[in-house]
Amino acid sequence: MSITRIQSFAFAGIEAQPVEVQVQIAAGLPVFLVVGLADKAVAESRERVRAALTAMGLALPAKRILVNLAPADLQKEGSHFDLPIALGVLTAMDVLPAEEMARFAAIGELSLDGRLAPVAGVLPAAIAAGARDLGLICPAAQGPEAGWAGEIGVLAPADLLALINHFRGEALLEPPPRGRFQAPSRQPDLADVRGMDGARRALEIAAAGQHNLLMIGAPGGGKSMLAARLPGLLPDLTPREALEVSMVHSVAGLLSEGRLVTRPPFREPHHSASMAAIAGGGNRARPGEISLAHRGVLFLDEFPEFPRAALEALRQPLETGRTTVARAAAHVTYPARFQLVAAMNPCRCGHLFDAARACGRAPRCGEDYQGRISGPLLDRIDLVVEIAPASPAELMRAPPGERSETVAARVAACRAIQRARQGEGVGNADLAGDAIALDEGARALAEQAADRLHLSARGLTRILRVARTIADLAGVDVVRREHVAEAIAYRHRQPGRAAPARRLAAQAGD
Repeated sequence: MSITRIQSFAFAGIEAQPVEVQVQIAAGLPVFLVVGLADKAVAESRERVRAALTAMGLALPAKRILVNLAPADLQKEGSHFDLPIALGVLTAMDVLPAEEMARFAAIGELSLDGRLAPVAGVLPAAIAAGARDLGLICPAAQGPEAGWAGEIGVLAPADLLALINHFRGEALLEPPPRGRFQAPSRQPDLADVRGMDGARRALEIAAAGQHNLLMIGAPGGGKSMLAARLPGLLPDLTPREALEVSMVHSVAGLLSEGRLVTRPPFREPHHSASMAAIAGGGNRARPGEISLAHRGVLFLDEFPEFPRAALEALRQPLETGRTTVARAAAHVTYPARFQLVAAMNPCRCGHLFDAARACGRAPRCGEDYQGRISGPLLDRIDLVVEIAPASPAELMRAPPGERSETVAARVAACRAIQRARQGEGVGNADLAGDAIALDEGARALAEQAADRLHLSARGLTRILRVARTIADLAGVDVVRREHVAEAIAYRHRQPGRAAPARRLAAQAGD
């Protein structure tokens, strides 16, 4: 009696934790047991393994087969344990050589006919296997994805029989093709936006400094149109960021054809989405929209219509750049450094600022509607702009604005300044207040704004961060008074009530 061991992985967030699949075949009543804190999908693997072996003309021995997933106190979830369990059983049956199998980790789901089906998490598993000087065996469709882990041996068979033939030397598997990058998609052009100079300016500042943005305006005023053009202003992800984002998408099973994500994600969930869908969670603690938007943009249209719990779940990730899904057995942490862009009407009917079209409850309806957004959440938004709908004459006769590529070039230059000053991965939206160089006029205006607008420490810091971005766009090393004044104009204590901030900004400009 001997024990065979096959390496595999369980997932805690985007971290692949090693799991040793131990298989023992011993004398006793015929039984196939899987132990080691396995969920239902893992427990059902024994039937898939049995069917796959039968399809190849093999039969399980009429003995006691015990599969232990170690460590036993770590929760095992998902169908990706099918392949390592099958390999462990075949090794214990002397169908596969134990010495060769010790050089590989395995992950994959078995079909009843022995084919290997794609699973989530191949990229983190490949990186973890490479860190342990192991190769990785995965489904054929995900061989290119595993190849992004670097110089590791990857076997990507289409079915279990092809893998057996490879290890027996009868038909060697070809190396999987090299992974490809995310296919570029055509983005809407900012030149389509007529007029709306203030909103375009705010969008450029948000893109340059990765600042959170809230747009308020009547229905059909162009809020969603502006948000849809934000991705076209953002630079490509750095190699490190691309790997981070791709790992999150791999764990979520969204890495299509093994293509590495090279563009900032743009996620736009519907306002009926639950808190688990936004922040992450569910039975298997999957990543939510805020994690899928990591290093990219989370666009929430109809902002106040989202469930209150889902909106409040944004508060901590906006500060820390990560989210933790708490369970009784474990805590799972996902990265969530995203840029929040939101759009909302000023009231339920949407015509609060149009006396001719406003409902009979104005202005009370606007206060009630805007009150759905809590003060602490609003305090984490850097830029708030009120968008007035363009007039028919402006829509028909105004010349096209700047193209996205022109604005994107300025954004890329601003990002390069930040990278040279602060290092990779630290944008102006993450700067500490004492790291921002101010001249005396800017400092005096910031102190005056904090006093007159009753700003919190967070609110004051966010004004200074926006001012730093405005200065970077202007190519200025030290933040000046006019940069702080413009940043103050974008700071609303409450949506639709920006008069104090605007008056202060106007006085500063004078």
